[in-house]
Amino acid sequence: SPDQIVYLFGCPLDCDEKHDAIQEKLSTPETHNRSDDPLIAVADALSKKVPTSKWEFGGSLEVPGWLRPIPANGERSSILTEAYIHFIDQNGCLDFADGVAETVQSQILPRFPCMVAVDHSLTGGVYRALAQYYGKSELSLLVIDSHTDAVPMSKLAGAISFDLDTNPNSPYDSDDPYLSNRPESYNASSFLQFLLADGTLDHRDLYIVGVSDYPGKKAIRIKDSRIVEYVKVYTNLKKKGATVITKDECRLKPTKVKSLLNKIRTPHVYVSIDMDIGSRNALDGVRFRNWQGLSETQIYRLADTIIQAGKKDVQIVGMDITEINTRAAGKQKGKKVDRTYQIAANLIERFAF
Repeated sequence: SPDQIVYLFGCPLDCDEKHDAIQEKLSTPETHNRSDDPLIAVADALSKKVPTSKWEFGGSLEVPGWLRPIPANGERSSILTEAYIHFIDQNGCLDFADGVAETVQSQILPRFPCMVAVDHSLTGGVYRALAQYYGKSELSLLVIDSHTDAVPMSKLAGAISFDLDTNPNSPYDSDDPYLSNRPESYNASSFLQFLLADGTLDHRDLYIVGVSDYPGKKAIRIKDSRIVEYVKVYTNLKKKGATVITKDECRLKPTKVKSLLNKIRTPHVYVSIDMDIGSRNALDGVRFRNWQGLSETQIYRLADTIIQAGKKDVQIVGMDITEINTRAAGKQKGKKVDRTYQIAANLIERFAF
């Protein structure tokens, strides 16, 4: 509502265990004049658009140095693939999401929580707190993302193993410890599945918009059990009532997007934006760049479509911006300066204000 105070807070947890991410962490020099917390730059960009009298700045949750985007030099000996794998496999992301939930419950509500974070799994913490506050049956989750983020680790590993067996140009490495014997865990690519499995979120109240990873006809025709199981994750989401809208549908069928969003049946909605929705097109400052996303104009058009579809009797009660990579965001690239922070602030302005 117009008189609701927006409370901006963050959590710079960055536990990506993939080889390229770890190498990028190690090669990025420690900096004393620039924060590695995306909250700082997004708040700065927002202050140029929305008077600071309309929102509160709450700061970020504490994160150990080695789990931050740019670790201090003294922390760099801890930056090992095995350490990140252990953290994720022991449900470290869930522990942080629980910390976020506790912060929202005890320090933020009834104000409008607006989180700026790195790891997308933290969204589950804010959503859980809001579901408890408003009631599970009164709240929907709308995720804008290039990835579906409801894929169990074993199903993802199976699809990668198939790719290694059949694709001579596979980007994966069969010796990568990331790929084998991983237990199911709560993480950035599976957190939605956990919210659905424990009943915090009803499939019919989940809307995932802008995905590029939905299996195409070619994948659906493959009879290998690893791909069959992987495809089933996506088809089951829809079968159970979740709404999944692809990036191409966002671009080519805006009226379909609007009609699907008109189905929202709860009085409240939480909006979660993974900034990779504009990866390699509108912006570059994100962790996962394996899909090309939308242009800046297309992102705003999608945001406006969502806002118009929800105007009637649905209230946005919280939001987040996630997956910002502060090692790349805001950097000069050729003649252009990356616009990740500005676009994030523009999206907060649209949805929260």
